[in-house]
Amino acid sequence: LPPSLLLWSLMSPSLSLQEVHVSRETIGKIAVASKLMWCSAAVDILFLLDGSHSIGKGGFERSKHFAITVCDALDINPERVRVGALQFGSMPHLEFPLDSFSTRQDVKAKIKRIVFKGGRTETGLALKHLLHRGFPGGRNGSVPQFLIIVTDGKSQGSVALPAKQLKERDVTVFAVGVRFPRWEELLELASEPKEQHVLLAEQVEDATNGLLSTLSSSALCTTADPDCRVEAHPCERKTLETIRELAGNALCWRGSRQADAVMALRCPFYSWKRVFLSHPATCYRTTCPGPCDSQPCQNGGTCVPEGVDKYHCLCPLAFGGEVNCAPKLSLECRIDVLFLLDSSAGTTLEGFLRTKAFVKRFVQAVLSEDSRARVGVASYSRELVVAVPVGEYQDVPDLVRILDNIPFSGGLTLTGSALRQVAEHGFGSATRTGQDRPRRVVVLITESHSQDEVAGPARHARARELFLLGVGSEAVQAELEEITGNPKHVMVYTDPQDLFNQILELQRRLCSWSRPGCQVQSLDLVFLLDASASVGPENFAQMQSFVRSCTLQFDVNPDVTQVGLVVYGSQVQTAFGLETHPTRAAVLRAMSQAPYLGGVGSAGTALLHIDDKVMTIQKGARPGVPKAVVMLTGGSGAEDAAVPAQKLRSNGISVLVVSVGAVLREAVRRLAGPRDSLIHVAAYTDLRYHQDVLIQWLCGEAKRPVNLCKPNPCMNEGTCVLQNGSYHCECWGGWEGPHCENRVLRGDALKAHSFHQEPEGQQPTPSQQASGHLRI
Repeated sequence: LPPSLLLWSLMSPSLSLQEVHVSRETIGKIAVASKLMWCSAAVDILFLLDGSHSIGKGGFERSKHFAITVCDALDINPERVRVGALQFGSMPHLEFPLDSFSTRQDVKAKIKRIVFKGGRTETGLALKHLLHRGFPGGRNGSVPQFLIIVTDGKSQGSVALPAKQLKERDVTVFAVGVRFPRWEELLELASEPKEQHVLLAEQVEDATNGLLSTLSSSALCTTADPDCRVEAHPCERKTLETIRELAGNALCWRGSRQADAVMALRCPFYSWKRVFLSHPATCYRTTCPGPCDSQPCQNGGTCVPEGVDKYHCLCPLAFGGEVNCAPKLSLECRIDVLFLLDSSAGTTLEGFLRTKAFVKRFVQAVLSEDSRARVGVASYSRELVVAVPVGEYQDVPDLVRILDNIPFSGGLTLTGSALRQVAEHGFGSATRTGQDRPRRVVVLITESHSQDEVAGPARHARARELFLLGVGSEAVQAELEEITGNPKHVMVYTDPQDLFNQILELQRRLCSWSRPGCQVQSLDLVFLLDASASVGPENFAQMQSFVRSCTLQFDVNPDVTQVGLVVYGSQVQTAFGLETHPTRAAVLRAMSQAPYLGGVGSAGTALLHIDDKVMTIQKGARPGVPKAVVMLTGGSGAEDAAVPAQKLRSNGISVLVVSVGAVLREAVRRLAGPRDSLIHVAAYTDLRYHQDVLIQWLCGEAKRPVNLCKPNPCMNEGTCVLQNGSYHCECWGGWEGPHCENRVLRGDALKAHSFHQEPEGQQPTPSQQASGHLRI
């Protein structure tokens, strides 16, 4: 292809010829705002539509679509907005005068029926026609007159003088480009200020917004939301032009002064190609507050607006089932918490009120009737005042009322003195000690440096088994680290609003210190208990107690950790599957009810049972979620288990073997595999001493990368195929469906395919996971 044709073939007519340089979110707001605007003042609006051959039929249809879209915002009525249309090519042609139709529906229907005529682009002639005859069916200038010229700006004659004369008669002229417009002519046609009266019809919602924004500045149009406002944005307009470019030199032959002689020279030759030239500009558009402006999606969720006032959140996996990705928090751990609030002059009254508001929101979010946590509140400046002793309130509203009444003290910031008094008297005179006493936590919230020494009192408090957490501004971070004794025990907020974003993190930390599990890691976990005669009922009960204790370390719900239990002895039995119990309390109850079987057990058969009937999509396993089996065995019956265990591992399922007994059998060692996946315990009564190691191993496995096709989510011998961060099942032998679960109801069933893919960034809900819709 010649260079000019090559470049033209690479250009798409849909390429943006006017780009507003704003975020994608703002572009969405511009489109929404154009639907919120309404014009009901008394005005005459005439559309002057270019119907010449240079526009073409496609460009003319886009011009009509723009006019119809503008009409959606007009209160068309003989007493208010009147609309007419005139088409021009070689000659102007009146399509319908302004007084023809009295409803918006009639005007839109008539515009839709206008037929493209073709001809030359005689824009100047059409303008002179209006100068001579005025607006057909208009009100003779007694109301504002608006002429909306929709053209490519490539007139066969001059337009400057008739456009100037129209504007001198108080006609406001909008010049709206189509296809690849000649912007210089559009600017010549348009009223002042030029930037607000030149638009591009190809981007209909943006152009409509620009036109209505200009009208709203004259109080002719309004928006449904009083908070909408017109803003200036940098933008760029592009023109498609033909340019000449030196392509090189070549020999050429020319005559000479001597008769019958020619001479060889090197002559330049040129190529012509069409390129886009950019012109910087300013675009004025109306934007309205969007549903995502308040950032309603929490915990890393992405807000996706849906029109004017609706939105949905794309949530991380752990929060997929919650509204706005914000789960109902709770302090399920058994803990006593004393909030220690800085009420000194250094924090200021505003800072103290903000701190109280933070504590109010926290207790309202996390405390409920069945909470095992107890809360107290104290404030300090020169002296410590315990406003709410730990646990001494009737209910959450009662606690909030007391919080509201805590006064601001002002005065010195004696944090060290407050810590010493809290250590002695902050939690009352509780007589419970040791294991019987809940963990005691002090949450110190301050924005000002202490005016007394804090290191000694902080060590004294920690020595009395008080766990110290610090919450404060960046200015006091170093001091809080000295008080708590650990940088990980300090939460820093960057601005006042960021303080309230720390509520979820504080809830996590309070319970994670009392329970060192991996709370937010997603995991499909199956416990496999040896219930054979070689273990015995008493030792089996010890196993039950141990797995119950381990389960307490996980957040059991369909979006985070799912737990199943299988027992084996005289037979293999699923006590409960992964999707059977959605809460930790239900799982704990079911574990207590797991049957002791007796008889001779086969660990290999039990592992194959898990692979075939437990860790499957149809039984609640989730694609893209790490999977682990924890097998507790007395060692006997493991001779046939090494190969099934390797099969599970090959399918992406981690296997940890907890072997109990004085001697570690060789069969158990082979079963554990090459990785560090074995815990050897001398006696069943010692299981509790190995809980931390087991939890650490599980948390490590929960962070390992996963393969969506392992284990295979496709049933009935379907093939799982990874594609673009998702997967699909290729079905065979007369099966179809997301996971090849449905029999094709025809005799000559052929290979069936199914493909499912979620929108970019969206996390799966439990129902989507169960049906195979997944994207990570």
